Amino acid sequence: MDPVMIPILVPLGIFAMIFGLRYFENKERMAMIEKGMDPGLRQKRSGRPTNTLKGGLIFVGVGLGLLLAYYLDSFVIQHGEHSENPAIYFGLIGLGGGLGLVISYFFEKKDHTGKE
Repeated sequence: MDPVMIPILVPLGIFAMIFGLRYFENKERMAMIEKGMDPGLRQKRSGRPTNTLKGGLIFVGVGLGLLLAYYLDSFVIQHGEHSENPAIYFGLIGLGGGLGLVISYFFEKKDHTGKE
């Protein structure tokens, strides 16, 4: 691809994406109104505190995974000078994010049922 085209195509792509998202969101709202549903009800449900908890636990898990990967790569695993092992970083990022989601699941389960 010609490097001159990138500054032209990237803003056009971003504009097309935003326009498309707004267009389909408007069509969805109009369909909800036609069926007699309240389109504002969907927005109220999406901002539940459990979504914030889930996002926070994912970020904490990913951060701890990165920290553990750095520690293992720097101090535990013996390798040559300036050698990196990216598999450890990717693996522990996934493991930490997954553990954050599992913990979030147990908090949400406890919240919905009132007990564990």
